[in-house]
Amino acid sequence: MSKVSIFEVKTPEDLKQFVKFPMELYKNNPYYVPSFIKDEINVWNPKENPALNYSEAKQFLAKKDGKIVGRIAAIINRKEEKELGIRKVRFGWIDFIDDKEVSEALISTVSDFARQHQIDNIEGPMGFTNLDKAGMLTFGFDKIATMIGIYNHPYYPQHLENLGLVKEKEWVEFEMNFPKVLPPRVEKFSKLIAEKYKLRVLKFNNKEEILPYVEPMFKLLDETYKTLSTYTPISKEQIQTYRDKFFPLIAKNYVICVVDENDELISFAITMPSYSKALQKSKGKLLPFGWWHFMQAERKNDRANFYLIGIHPEYQRRGVTAIIFKEIYERFTSMGIEFAETNPELEENKSVQVLWQDYNPVNHKRRRTYSLKF
Repeated sequence: MSKVSIFEVKTPEDLKQFVKFPMELYKNNPYYVPSFIKDEINVWNPKENPALNYSEAKQFLAKKDGKIVGRIAAIINRKEEKELGIRKVRFGWIDFIDDKEVSEALISTVSDFARQHQIDNIEGPMGFTNLDKAGMLTFGFDKIATMIGIYNHPYYPQHLENLGLVKEKEWVEFEMNFPKVLPPRVEKFSKLIAEKYKLRVLKFNNKEEILPYVEPMFKLLDETYKTLSTYTPISKEQIQTYRDKFFPLIAKNYVICVVDENDELISFAITMPSYSKALQKSKGKLLPFGWWHFMQAERKNDRANFYLIGIHPEYQRRGVTAIIFKEIYERFTSMGIEFAETNPELEENKSVQVLWQDYNPVNHKRRRTYSLKF
């Protein structure tokens, strides 16, 4: 029996193998959704990913019998270490065949990386920051992944648990059938709250009119989630990166912004048409014909995804969500949206989960990060 060999990604060809490995592993899998190949390559370019300016990172590939059989990345976020006092090695981009020797070799490699930096614990799967993909799927393997969700085989968590890794954080995701009729409670409160606090929903005529609100949205995101123990503020460089990455995919009717009487942004919600099937058809490439699948998904779709939602702390308990959901309901209804799916939310983040309570949400996916202390 041949042994597993691990080698560090050093060349552009290595990186291409690193990025494309899951596409081979999940070939013909109906639930796996590939990432954009170009975006995945740019993650490891300091000119494209500002998180590399304050992080140390290495990628590794596993080979057996002359074939690539696994991959993993090891990351130390020095900003997290400095601002939150958290010393750990994050591991991410973990994929492997159903072979315990492969998964063990990958985890051992990240553990050795941690020891080399005098760090005594690892956690993953996760990326560089809070806005990167995180959490290994543990339930919902028969559901198609979202564009920003990780998909993995059912054997992944079994391998990690057999290697002694334990649950660290848990995320939940919800799916809901959008109602044919807006709940009277939402209709009533949206009007009352808007009048009481002098709030209004912005109307955008085109995508360019959204641009001035991008930075305020991220600042509001900081305000919304800063009390979570693992949250680190988003830098201006990161805002630019995420804007460049996701803005081309945003449709104006899927962005809701609520402002006060002084035109200050107090709440927003970014939703998108589901691009999962478009990504599957395009195989991670916009060119030469991938763009057409995305254009079709924007024009005609019965499914939408919630990506980001921010509410200023001063308004979180004042019923502002009624305004947002009335607006979402009216827009989704006019566009033929029947199903909506949430972003992964930390299990203990009840303040976000309560947002969906009027829509009979079904917890259809769960995911977690695993940690190992030594």
